[in-house]
Amino acid sequence: MTDYRKTPEALEKLTPEQFYVTQKSGTERPGTGALLANKEPGLYVDIVSGEPLFASSDKYESGCGWPSFTKPVEPANVAELRDSSLGMVRTEVRSAHGDSHLGHVFEDGPRDRGGLRYCINSASLRFVHRDDMEAQGYGAYLPQVDNIG
Repeated sequence: MTDYRKTPEALEKLTPEQFYVTQKSGTERPGTGALLANKEPGLYVDIVSGEPLFASSDKYESGCGWPSFTKPVEPANVAELRDSSLGMVRTEVRSAHGDSHLGHVFEDGPRDRGGLRYCINSASLRFVHRDDMEAQGYGAYLPQVDNIG
């Protein structure tokens, strides 16, 4: 089993925006994320720990300004916490092993795909293309990215 965790070396590699989003629970400006329009097949992993989070087949265009997914590729890698900041109650999404802030989950996603919308900051993710997944140790997830949704 791979040891996914936050390390000082991984934190040193983050851009200021990636650090702000993942370590300070920040949010990138809507419509600005590098992965928002990505339609390539592959896996989205935590930028800090590398733990697998979302598959391209579960990504969809929600119109919210951030990459949106219907479900995690590995539910145990996604922690959901109550967030009452900004005067509202939401469910924050964090990576379980790296403890990176990812975004929030809402119940307004596609009903035919479970009804959830994982609204995730691009700055918290690293995209691994399907062609590189095996070499980077993510081969077990290949069946989940073959069918782009």
